[in-house]
Amino acid sequence: MLLTLKAKLYPAVEQKKKLVDTMEQFNNACNSISKIAFELKCYNKFKLQQKCYYDIRKEFNLPAQLAIRAISKVVESYKIDKTCLHLFDKFGAIVYDQRVLSFKGLDKASITTLEGRIVVPMVYGSYAKLKMSRIKGQVDLIYIKGDLYLCIVVDVPEEIPLTPEGVLGVDMGVVNIATTSDGVIYSSDKCNEVREHFSKLKSTLQSVGTKSAKRHLKKISGKERRFKTNTNHIIAKQIVQVAKDMNRAIAVEELTHIRSRTTVKKAQREQFGKWAFSQLKLFLEYKSKLIGVPFVSVNPRNTSRECSVCGYIDKNNRTSQAEFKCLDCGHTEHADYNAAKNIAARALVNMPIAVCPKGNLNRKPTPLVVGY
Repeated sequence: MLLTLKAKLYPAVEQKKKLVDTMEQFNNACNSISKIAFELKCYNKFKLQQKCYYDIRKEFNLPAQLAIRAISKVVESYKIDKTCLHLFDKFGAIVYDQRVLSFKGLDKASITTLEGRIVVPMVYGSYAKLKMSRIKGQVDLIYIKGDLYLCIVVDVPEEIPLTPEGVLGVDMGVVNIATTSDGVIYSSDKCNEVREHFSKLKSTLQSVGTKSAKRHLKKISGKERRFKTNTNHIIAKQIVQVAKDMNRAIAVEELTHIRSRTTVKKAQREQFGKWAFSQLKLFLEYKSKLIGVPFVSVNPRNTSRECSVCGYIDKNNRTSQAEFKCLDCGHTEHADYNAAKNIAARALVNMPIAVCPKGNLNRKPTPLVVGY
């Protein structure tokens, strides 16, 4: 499996200036190439290279391979949308390959700049295991709030998938981030508290409009997003570990395009718009593959309306966000817990499971609040 490892660079003052200047020139070159490509409607890498390579090298003083990388970056961007001119940020990422970036052991990187190569120290998280043989393909140099990072693509070995003896269903929601078919509920109370705090703070600072307020806005930029990302990592790690320990597969709903299919009240728009269900699913999927836990997606249709006991489906079965009461058999329980059991049952039907899921599926759900 290919994953991205983010390593922080610690350049000296002169080294940092060289790297930042290189980024600026690289992206200026990208803007120039983009204008040529858009005017000529030429989006083929080799044809575009023939038309502008020497001019770009001469005008922006880029090393040969960086000029090639700039052309490639422009061409890649136009693969998505050819209807408008693409302009690149002043400090947009530089995509390095093995010709212009190499590693000197696991703590230093040799990077090409406008003024030649420099060797820069780097540090990455202690939880990450980096081996030179695992580094694959290109490396991105990015600039975030005054710091430089390398995004390194590494090939991480996956464990042999286990033969599951059951399925752990996971229902993802707005009020509760995740609810499992074991009855464990991961509440979004803390996330909502953080979201409301930053929304009010940003609104206040924007209305003030002073230099100090703008500095404060810049300082808190991204904090809410990072908190939610960390929360999703914690939840995904716990769910995957439970599935691994109990020798079960993980099943989730396929919620792609749910925002376009769903309408909410005006007061709920911000909360619904910032619902990071896709990120949580991605974390669950890659963490599962790493330790050999099978991962499947199921059709979400009527999972919240179907009774997990008798199978009766009616939109009135769900009396409120948290309450489910079957109009046919009278079964009552937490609505998200009921949906999680339906997800597990649907996955169980479509998978070669050796034994039915273990444990009591009718026990009361256990609410958890994460992120503290």
